Amino acid sequence: MSDATNPSLDPLAAARCIGLQREASPWLNEEIAQRMHSRLRWMTQPPQRWAHWLPRWGGMRSHVALKGLLAEANGRNNVQTYLSGSVEATQPQASWLQAAWTKLRGSDVQWQATDQPLDMVWANMVLHLQAQPVMLLQQWLGMLRVNGMLMFSALGPDTLRELRHVYAQMGWTQPTHLFTDMHDWGDMLVQCGFAEPVMDMETLTITYTSLDKLVADLRECGRNLSVARTPHCKGRGWNAQLLAALQAHLPRDDQGNFTLSIEIIYGHALRPEPKAKMSPQTYVSLEDMQHMLRKSKV
Repeated sequence: MSDATNPSLDPLAAARCIGLQREASPWLNEEIAQRMHSRLRWMTQPPQRWAHWLPRWGGMRSHVALKGLLAEANGRNNVQTYLSGSVEATQPQASWLQAAWTKLRGSDVQWQATDQPLDMVWANMVLHLQAQPVMLLQQWLGMLRVNGMLMFSALGPDTLRELRHVYAQMGWTQPTHLFTDMHDWGDMLVQCGFAEPVMDMETLTITYTSLDKLVADLRECGRNLSVARTPHCKGRGWNAQLLAALQAHLPRDDQGNFTLSIEIIYGHALRPEPKAKMSPQTYVSLEDMQHMLRKSKV
């Protein structure tokens, strides 16, 4: 991905998907967020100032749990939490959902560029919805202090491979856009200026006894955001046709349950010590210059 874009993704459709009004965050995102919590042990010091990027999408329940974990690690009332992301700030919400979210967020505030740099940016299941992910990675880098950490998760390329096979068998366009490989994410982190990126992945196998439940879960967790998706609305018989195709072609486990694979990529990386580039004219921010001077006196 040398051009730092995902040309298979429709960015407008992705923004609409993230901004859909929901009573709760997608169940899969909540599950992945809980798995991310265990990775906090990799931080030598728990973050006191951190931002959750698009928490409505990344997981409202996990946001509350994460606040509790970090408050306990740092001492109560000693953690500053920010909610970040343009969709969160601009997407209109139904009054009942807005009230629920206001109660949930408590004293959290929107992070501003003029605020102090953060110890951590937490971004769950967001990057695979970005048509230009490098731009977002660069934005996150600018939010962090030196040695501040980015922690994120995203869907990997093996996600829904069984569903892709069904669509191929039927001669339909693919059901999702293409997802980025773990190694490409690592390359992009380095390209953006992050240091010490660590990437790992796991594959979840989800089983279903009911195809209706399977389809409902897929619709809750997202939409087909591919630029090659069918541009018109499906006819009345589409749902029956889809269920028949899944019944015929979707693989099953030993108990006869339908199976779907979800590849989850996890990553974390640091904002490194600033280095002045040698050129005829070199520009260093005041903040970075002060940090380098303090470092030289140690």
